[in-house]
Amino acid sequence: MRPSLLLVSVLLAACGSTPAPVDQSQVDPTKEAWYGDTLSQLVEINGRAQDLFHKGNGDEASALIQKGEPLSDRLLAVRHPTIAAMSAAADLDELYGQMLLSNHNYGWARLFFQKNLARWRHWTPQTDDTARRVREAAAEIAECDKHIGQ
Repeated sequence: MRPSLLLVSVLLAACGSTPAPVDQSQVDPTKEAWYGDTLSQLVEINGRAQDLFHKGNGDEASALIQKGEPLSDRLLAVRHPTIAAMSAAADLDELYGQMLLSNHNYGWARLFFQKNLARWRHWTPQTDDTARRVREAAAEIAECDKHIGQ
């Protein structure tokens, strides 16, 4: 009797309705609160770091850049990041590249400028701003290349 009772219980449990699975392709992380908050934090860090760098406080600016890198990574890890997130990440890399260039670390600076060049060359749709960013990154790479052989 017990085995049949167990079998009936299992069958009844199997007949119960299950919740419909959430279609992950319809979830847009860029619309979630954490995404906007993270973007705001990165934009603020970029502004403070740029201000510190231009005032000659490279060490403090570098610390802020390091603090911003995980935020940038998180924003760009989503399937389709927003252009605002891509711009904030690019601005962080641009500033870091400029700091490295000013310290004569041409190879490392070139790497950060190359990241931006690749970002903006492949961004769709292309805009005047993305085209400007492509030109700037290409010019910065050329500047690094002038000094690498010296």
